[in-house]
Amino acid sequence: MDACGELVKIADRIATEAKSPRDFLQLLGRDAANIRPGLPGFFDLAMGGGNVLSGRGFRRRLDDGTDGQARHFAGIAASAGRVGPRFTRFLSVTVGGDKPESADGRLTDTAVAFSRSILDGDLALHEASDWIERHLCAAG
Repeated sequence: MDACGELVKIADRIATEAKSPRDFLQLLGRDAANIRPGLPGFFDLAMGGGNVLSGRGFRRRLDDGTDGQARHFAGIAASAGRVGPRFTRFLSVTVGGDKPESADGRLTDTAVAFSRSILDGDLALHEASDWIERHLCAAG
């Protein structure tokens, strides 16, 4: 499966459903990483979410060789929407072990930058899917 391409489709669809930037990030986590809304979502985040979009399609520098990169990106984005980008990055490194020079570390940094842009209003929700395609997908 082209998991990155499917992630783009999800982002495009939820951009019209989302009521706010924070809601967009939560919907992305729900639909691409099985992270439930509300308090149960904190448990889902702690457990790493779920591979809804198991597959590949990510740029080589962001690909760790597993089928879980869509889950990783969406989970980091959802976490940033809940606890903020800075704390999410801190948790990713200290608890998740995502070393900055690794593919997962680079994907985390990309997800944090994406989330920050969404939350700050620098990236409009209707442009999020194009951003994901340009920055994450191998064919983008």
